[in-house]
Amino acid sequence: MQQYSSESSCKEAFKQYRLKVGVVCKKCQHDQHYWLSTLDQFKCKNCGFRTGLKSGTALEASKLPYHYWLTAMFLMTVNKRSISSCDLQRMLGHKRNEPIWLMMHKIRISMGNRDDKYKLKGTVEMDEAFFETVDPDQIHAPLKRGRGSQKQSAVMVIAESEEVDKKKQGKHRKNRRCGYFKMRVMDDLTSVTINSIASQTVDDQSTVLTDGYKSYNKLKEVVAVHHATVCPPKQASKQLPWVHTAIANAKRVMLGAYHRINKDYLQNYLDEFCYRLNRRNFSNRFERLVIAACSAVWYI
Repeated sequence: MQQYSSESSCKEAFKQYRLKVGVVCKKCQHDQHYWLSTLDQFKCKNCGFRTGLKSGTALEASKLPYHYWLTAMFLMTVNKRSISSCDLQRMLGHKRNEPIWLMMHKIRISMGNRDDKYKLKGTVEMDEAFFETVDPDQIHAPLKRGRGSQKQSAVMVIAESEEVDKKKQGKHRKNRRCGYFKMRVMDDLTSVTINSIASQTVDDQSTVLTDGYKSYNKLKEVVAVHHATVCPPKQASKQLPWVHTAIANAKRVMLGAYHRINKDYLQNYLDEFCYRLNRRNFSNRFERLVIAACSAVWYI
């Protein structure tokens, strides 16, 4: 907060991050530019085409100050807990919530775009979970029970999981060591949908561990090895320890930060959780997020 205390310092910092990522001309794909300080634009040395400082980034078309953006990115990465748009609005002293809400979702999309650049490898745990959400189109419909309930959204949770040597395991530690995580919202629980998500998120040479649910039977079509273990529900957390830990932590974070989550935006909240979880041991999470916001074109 001391380093980026003014709007000018925030703008200059964002410019430096943008230059670190690299500015590419949309017209001729040239990467050498002049800086036009009076217009806050980059001018291509080859064709003269001008690119705005915010163009092609998460800040594109936003009228909010740079100070808002950097503050939001810092607060969304400073610890493992999340922050709601209402809380951020009060901290910034902004009158309306909608622009702050939209800004935070653009940041979450940048997080998701960054994590989409890699696939999980090695031994991977996979299991489905159900998160409580609100579907605006089904609010007044008769409430169903079980997996078809309007209040539940299916999510595929995937985690890299390496087996630990029993001699080094310790008394209270899990029998597997976790790596990176991914979470994907699913429209249904069919084998076609599960295989599609697996092919997008897991390397085809990986070994996948699942429970005995029948929709996992065709996973061998998209991965090298698939091990399915039929076990009672109470033993599932021992067979797939890190998947169930991630599910419990994600639900706790969302329950503590948000009043309710719209089904259409659940993926954005999951991307935010996984982004922080995958960088839990990084000391420069804020800088990495600013770079992600500079380099990833967002869609909402």
